Amino acid sequence: MENAPSAEPQDQPVRAAAKPAAPKSEWRDLTTFLVKLALIVFVVRSFIFSPFSIPSESMLPRLLIGDYLFITKWNYGYSKHSLPWSLPLIPGRVFPGTPERGDVVVFKAPPGNDTDWIKRVIGLPGDTVQMQDGQLVLNGKPVPKQHVANFVLPITPNFQRCQPQFEQIDAQGNAVCAIPRFRETLPNGKQYDVLDQGMLPKDNTGVYTVPAGHVFMMGDNRDNSMDSRFSHEEGGIEFVPLENLEGKAIVNFWSTDGSANWLLPWTWFTAARWSRIGEGF
Repeated sequence: MENAPSAEPQDQPVRAAAKPAAPKSEWRDLTTFLVKLALIVFVVRSFIFSPFSIPSESMLPRLLIGDYLFITKWNYGYSKHSLPWSLPLIPGRVFPGTPERGDVVVFKAPPGNDTDWIKRVIGLPGDTVQMQDGQLVLNGKPVPKQHVANFVLPITPNFQRCQPQFEQIDAQGNAVCAIPRFRETLPNGKQYDVLDQGMLPKDNTGVYTVPAGHVFMMGDNRDNSMDSRFSHEEGGIEFVPLENLEGKAIVNFWSTDGSANWLLPWTWFTAARWSRIGEGF
């Protein structure tokens, strides 16, 4: 009996060799993340909120050197100055808005338009502004100015320029500066405090007429502020174009007296002026 022929093996499908998975690029992922983060920061800083630090005494008593605040960017519209480094990506001014008298505003300072300054809006387009014996005159009417308690500021690394006649020692034996303070009330009812250390040349001025498309800015520290009272030749800013406005100050988020040592973290807390954090405008 013949043996039955063995069955031939059936053809098996041929599978292609699996390709090894491409190695994950950590550098590519990190770069993608950083690009997205930079884009988010660019949009937020340009169109929503932006931080700003106070470098000078021109807005005493409301703002001290070492204050850090947020400004909102949508209040007065957008221009190239709304963007970091004033990138020329926005022609003119879009969604324009006019500030109110008394607003505290960050802007690009004329004539260079390359540095950020902060001042208070005093005059709007068409207004007349004048100083007479230290009193603000707006549209021909003196702005009410009431003497209030002196502004007392400790002598710290962030504030050391006190006129000798205002130097005092407080109850704890600390050196302080007590400067005459006054409260002004604008026609729209907005009140704010100013400092007046005595009669200086810009306490008496001619009449300034604010041109269309501009505002008149002044610092609250009237005797220590280069503002719209001063010409460009004097180091001032004259009238500020509305398109230079970057945003409106809304709240302090940090404040330091300058005594912190960045290598000693506990001094970050002892140098903080906690009572100023969260103070609105």
